[in-house]
Amino acid sequence: MSHQTAEILIRKMSFDDLPVVLQIDRLSFPMPWPERSYRYELTKNPASNLLVAEVDGIIPKEVIGFVGCWLIADEVHVSTLAVHPHHRRQGIGEKLLLAVLDWAVSQGAQIATLEVRVSNQSAIDLYKKQGFIIEGKKAGYYRDNNEDAYQMILQGLSSWYSERHGGDR
Repeated sequence: MSHQTAEILIRKMSFDDLPVVLQIDRLSFPMPWPERSYRYELTKNPASNLLVAEVDGIIPKEVIGFVGCWLIADEVHVSTLAVHPHHRRQGIGEKLLLAVLDWAVSQGAQIATLEVRVSNQSAIDLYKKQGFIIEGKKAGYYRDNNEDAYQMILQGLSSWYSERHGGDR
């Protein structure tokens, strides 16, 4: 089912979202996070921010994606980002990424970092579209198959934000 015409809301993740988030995580990654990791991020990690994408205008509302990050000093690290397979290629991943980067700028972040599988070209393209560059490669980063990861970075988040929003933060 396409939600091209429906409004996509990005909001803070809650405990009520965990069953659907865990399902999307399992469908998206060979090594999904366990529920305890999300619970820890939601309750015990002050550096963490978890957001979900939700289709508005239908009842019950439907969570179709999520993103997580850690903010440490002036750096935000995107720790996870996934969209349900039935809802990919509709711009939802980009909305999630933009929401987390906008939030990071509001918290004073100047740099964004992430790791991505070298084989995940659609994700690499999404990150490059927003100005991330490949900074390096981490050999054998993913334990499930020993795949390498690109380490990507976006520097000058304030400038990125100003260009995107047509003014200073």
